[in-house]
Amino acid sequence: MRRGHIAAVAAAGVLTALSAVPAHATEYSSALKVKGIQYDAPGRDSNNCTTGNTDEEYLTIKNYSSTATVNLKGYVVKDATGNTFTFTRSHSLQPGDYVKLRGGHGTDSDAKNVVYRNNCNFMWNNPGDTIYLYKPSGAHADTHKYTKSANDPDGNGYITYHG
Repeated sequence: MRRGHIAAVAAAGVLTALSAVPAHATEYSSALKVKGIQYDAPGRDSNNCTTGNTDEEYLTIKNYSSTATVNLKGYVVKDATGNTFTFTRSHSLQPGDYVKLRGGHGTDSDAKNVVYRNNCNFMWNNPGDTIYLYKPSGAHADTHKYTKSANDPDGNGYITYHG
């Protein structure tokens, strides 16, 4: 009787652990992961390059390694419809460091942890989308599917992943 109880408790623990992982998240072997996304820029959406707010839409990518520095050059970010951004310049992330990939135009800055897509069109769809991060080799680094209704309960347009 006791062994049966222990087995049942162990099985329940495994089921609880499995249910804690969101069905839409896939884990890949990569130091770089999506930390969060501001998929809905504050205010009324406008992709006008001069007065628009596409620079308020951003994806935060973090180096979760405790020891390795990772160069973003060659990493690719895509969405579900095929919008693509490739990091073409060297931008090194120290362990624990992050970069915000912003829409719009601006000056890339290691000191300010920002890279601009130099494109005034919004990349992320407000109702829902899928974020793909690929290594320079083409291997997956991270993927997240989101919907506004399921993943943004406070409705602020920001979703956090990987803490």
